[in-house]
Amino acid sequence: MSVPLAQRMRPHSLENYIGQEHLVGENAVLRKSIQSGNIPSMIFWGPPGSGKTTLAGIIAEQTGREFFTLSAVSSGVKDVREVIEKAKGIFSGEKNSPILFIDEIHRFSKSQQDSLLGAVEKGTVTLIGATTENPSFEVISPLLSRCQVYILKDLGKESLLKILNHALLEDKILKSKKIILNETDALLLLSGGDARKLLNLVEMVIGIEENNPEASGGIIFTDDKVMRIAQKKIALYDKQGEQHYDIISAFIKSMRGSDPNGAVYWLARMIEGGEDPLFIARRMVILASEDIGNANPTALVLANACFQSVHNIGYPECRIILSQTVCYLASLPRATLPTWRLKMRLSW
Repeated sequence: MSVPLAQRMRPHSLENYIGQEHLVGENAVLRKSIQSGNIPSMIFWGPPGSGKTTLAGIIAEQTGREFFTLSAVSSGVKDVREVIEKAKGIFSGEKNSPILFIDEIHRFSKSQQDSLLGAVEKGTVTLIGATTENPSFEVISPLLSRCQVYILKDLGKESLLKILNHALLEDKILKSKKIILNETDALLLLSGGDARKLLNLVEMVIGIEENNPEASGGIIFTDDKVMRIAQKKIALYDKQGEQHYDIISAFIKSMRGSDPNGAVYWLARMIEGGEDPLFIARRMVILASEDIGNANPTALVLANACFQSVHNIGYPECRIILSQTVCYLASLPRATLPTWRLKMRLSW
């Protein structure tokens, strides 16, 4: 099995890194830090596929530092301590301290984050954490105060097209194929600013079209073709466009209308599209108060418990908690006077 295209195209230097110009463009703050070798502990906060992991690797490579990586999903306090012990044997001065990269650092518990404090404060390791969640809420204050927070943005159309064209020109496998980009709007729409998703989608379309007898003249990308292939593989959900609001609205209306089947369908669309589960749970808490209210006060208790459980567990298991809570809330009686109407009356 070949290495995925997104992994093959991962850049190893700032010169090949596309996007995040506000951080690594000419005279940008992070580029200057990398060039000087003065690397503070930092946290990258940004959406999936925005280049957090890649940027951490580039920093280690360009500064010539030892690079350790942990995933908060599968690592515990023991793993952190083992890495710190290894780092102590390498540490020879703050400018040469090994880099410890922790992916999804927001999933680390308080005790796990506490175990990092001493090493970060002494400079034994330079911490680089990556998170899709607001670090102000997810990272403990003592650790946050020792780190710079850099915000990475969704990749724009121009950056995504650069990444796409670079892959077609430079990847050894893609160069051997005849690929024609007639239209790219669907690729850009479905990627939602995520470079990894863009390249995965390109690879998926190529894999399917290669087995199509009609594609003997080359693999031609059109919007209709990309949409057709993508919808067979994924539930279409545009987190950045109108569908984001349309689908969450349909989800809430299904629960208001006591339609659990409809609500679970819209929930599945959001989950398959990669929606933030806390966003979904937050809307359920609001519904429990505004639409059910005192008709069943337990609804708010359960919705809050759902939110906390989703926060603690995350994907993929939290989808079970969400669907269970959705079915329960959709089956409850509505308040005769929804809270939002009561608030309006009081304001009059």
